[in-house]
Amino acid sequence: MKRIAMGVAAALCVQAAAAQQTEGKVIYERTIEMQIRIAGMPEEMQRQIPRTRTDKIEVSFANNQSLRKQLPQEETDEQVFNNTVDGGGQVRGGVSIRMMGAGADDATFTDLAKGTITDQRELGTKKFVVSDSISKLSWKLTGETRTILGYACQQATAQRITMRMQSSIVNGQVKREELPDTANITAWFTPAIPVAAGPEVQGQLPGLILAIDINNGRTVYKALEVSPKVDVAVIKEPKGGKKITQQEFREEQNKLMQEMQRNNGGRGATFRMSN
Repeated sequence: MKRIAMGVAAALCVQAAAAQQTEGKVIYERTIEMQIRIAGMPEEMQRQIPRTRTDKIEVSFANNQSLRKQLPQEETDEQVFNNTVDGGGQVRGGVSIRMMGAGADDATFTDLAKGTITDQRELGTKKFVVSDSISKLSWKLTGETRTILGYACQQATAQRITMRMQSSIVNGQVKREELPDTANITAWFTPAIPVAAGPEVQGQLPGLILAIDINNGRTVYKALEVSPKVDVAVIKEPKGGKKITQQEFREEQNKLMQEMQRNNGGRGATFRMSN
């Protein structure tokens, strides 16, 4: 009798594993804390600059592949803030700040089986495709758990050391410099959906990522909706654009920023949110 019971339990385990979700779509809300200060701008005007930016990200996954795209913004992609406006609402000189969202066709395709990631990026009127291997981090399971949208999740932490661009405005001119950046990442993933997809750090954890916190709230992703329905046909490697390296793409970004600064007469800066 005991042997029969064990056989039934094993069969149930196999059946449960077979029923695990391996394809679907997730909508995430992303909130970015922006640190913008302009030398010479009065403190009262500094406080008028928005401190956070929120948008939504869609991640589709199936067949051990995933595709990430930014959803259209409810407000306009470009917001301009002027630091001096007279009583009639007219701008008197001043500095403008433009915050621009990702291009409409920007996408990130990840082949989880091959460990590769391909970005399609739009800069101005140009499109580029940047391919690379997944840079895996050293993750630590903390043992902490929480429930997100009904899914039991485990916490994992890691550090990511990269280079970042810092923009500053000095005497009306935008200066950009590359600085080393250490990001402390906390991710919550669910083994109930054993697919290594997510809005960032894809291909690195044994389950779908439903929440990420980078640098104590500097960038936060949280899943708003998980659906088993997905258009599998859209999950494919992007082809539209010139193939370049990561370094070449950074150089193109710098060229665009400099061009926009010249077109703005040296009075402002543009901050672009990547996809």
